Order: sequence, then structure tokens, then C-alpha cells
Amino acid sequence: MKHKQLPPQFYELMKELQAVDFVLIDLTLYLDTHPNDTDAIQQFNQMAQVSQQLKIEVEKFYGPLLQYGNSYSGYPWNWNESPWPWEL
Repeated sequence: MKHKQLPPQFYELMKELQAVDFVLIDLTLYLDTHPNDTDAIQQFNQMAQVSQQLKIEVEKFYGPLLQYGNSYSGYPWNWNESPWPWEL
């Protein structure tokens, strides 16, 4: 299936989201071994908020990012629209 062409802004937002989510993974691993580091916890919470805001922005213009009730669908059902995450 050929995926639809999306504007450059979509790819910029996805790049930013991937970078923020990578920071969250890294902070999670760090906090697993340093659970009392208040600065890291504060940074984690800040990045979690940024990630949430980016996901809302992406989904508002380009459709759902997550399945199984983690994202809302537009009408008509738009989960099956490309590009899939591995196509980026």
C-alpha cells in the first residue's frame, strides 16, 4: 500500500517526538537505579508533559499514533492510514 504524502511539518514533529521519547527512556533507565534524584524526576516529568503535548499536536492534524484505546480515531476510521511508524 502506498502511503499518502504528508507535509514536512509532520516529519519535523515526529522527529521531535522521537527525541523527547528517547530522553524519557534514558531517564527511566537512570531513575531505575537512582530513584531519589529529584532533578532527574523533575526532568522526566517535564519531558513527559512535552511528549504528551507533541502527541496531541500530531494527532490533531495527522491522525492517531497509538492503538487499543490510547488514541482517538477520526471519522472515517483512520488508524489504517499511512505512514506507519516504521515507514518514517
